[in-house]
Amino acid sequence: MSGAIEKRVEMKIRQFKPYPEYADSGVEWIGSIPTHWGTEPLFTVARERKQRNAGNRVENVLSLSYGKIVQRDVATNLGLLPESFDTYQLVEPGNIVLRLTDLQNDKRSLRVGLVEEIGIITSAYLGLDLHRRLTPSYGFYLLHAYDVIKVFYALGAGVRQTMKFDDLKWMPILLPKADEQLAIAAFLNRETANIDALLTKNEQLIELLQEKRTALITRAVGKGLDPNVPVKDSGVEWLGEIPAQWEVVRLGRLAAIGNGSTPRRENAGYWLDGQHAWLTSSKINEENIAVADEFVTDLALRECHLPIVPAGSVLVAITGEGQTRGRAALLQIRATISQHLAFVYPRDPRLDSTFLWRAFQSQYEWLRMESSGGGSTRAALTCDYLRSVRIAVPPLSEQIEVVKFIAAGEATVLALIRKITEGIDCLNELRTALIFAAVTGKIDVRHEVPDVDLDRPHTG
Repeated sequence: MSGAIEKRVEMKIRQFKPYPEYADSGVEWIGSIPTHWGTEPLFTVARERKQRNAGNRVENVLSLSYGKIVQRDVATNLGLLPESFDTYQLVEPGNIVLRLTDLQNDKRSLRVGLVEEIGIITSAYLGLDLHRRLTPSYGFYLLHAYDVIKVFYALGAGVRQTMKFDDLKWMPILLPKADEQLAIAAFLNRETANIDALLTKNEQLIELLQEKRTALITRAVGKGLDPNVPVKDSGVEWLGEIPAQWEVVRLGRLAAIGNGSTPRRENAGYWLDGQHAWLTSSKINEENIAVADEFVTDLALRECHLPIVPAGSVLVAITGEGQTRGRAALLQIRATISQHLAFVYPRDPRLDSTFLWRAFQSQYEWLRMESSGGGSTRAALTCDYLRSVRIAVPPLSEQIEVVKFIAAGEATVLALIRKITEGIDCLNELRTALIFAAVTGKIDVRHEVPDVDLDRPHTG
């Protein structure tokens, strides 16, 4: 967290009063708690769900997604789900579900979800039944806070990657009285809903700005900078009309195209003290690739048929079901690549590499569509296909002008996106800090939501 974001979060937290009196919780990562709160091990207020879905009675498959329990569409997941669900675990409203696998992976955070409907979960999840002394909504927020500060990851002897209920059963649970738990949960429901609404608006604004950036690039590389220039039909569906003086050329005539491989990890001779930058498709989102995270040796280059890709090449992600496939980046260094990337190196002096990169950016959606058809190319691009792609090529001087125009135009858009992204980071940090402060008693929110209905169950 940057200093500016940390300061803004602290200022927000200070708006809420602390409790009158505190005592040491006896737990290092919790610190002091209000004197009237108690702590008990998890197994005294929760038990593991072990009810199987005998006879396939329920087919509502649930899973965790970004901290929320969501339904999985059985019909569209054929082949990914078993034919029988009788080994799945039944869960009910008010249960808490934990995902306690691959704990070292930061990208798999938000491992806690609150169940709001009857459903079934795989054995990859741990379902918890809560005792009445631990209300579901407060229990969810408390375990969510533990998740974010990586309590699950560090429990037990040493750092673990997978855990079970027995590994967690002595984990300390903070226990205000039930009405106070409900007040805390109601406060957090309100505050996180407000934050989530702002996050949604900011994310939508970023999407609009990204669309504006794409439109700027697409217009410039497809139509040029002069709206009054004579045009002609390119003969290519994705290009449409282009300026009359531009050429339409197959990419294979202008550029060298190929892909790489992944040397065996167990062969230290391929990796130890490597000197050659080796890139995977995870680097593609950097757009301008100037540094490498991994390096391979001369032996790997020789035995694994790895190409030496010169700086100035365009790299294209050619596989993947997510948003990566079809994305392109400009390579600023000499490197080699995995089989999930293709390089396109302009060998014809009529083609500027930055203009080519912009052309690939403008046709991202088309490349996605083309690589999602049936047959052997399903969900993948191939080097042969890239060689067959026809692109519109202006005179070199005009390419340079187009590149400069795009760079100037997108600078303002990217500056706005960075500013909004900082705001999103601040909101996410505030969300995390508010939850932790409320469920550990660092702030007193008992009177922040005066209209809490203590007789109505809160599910968060």
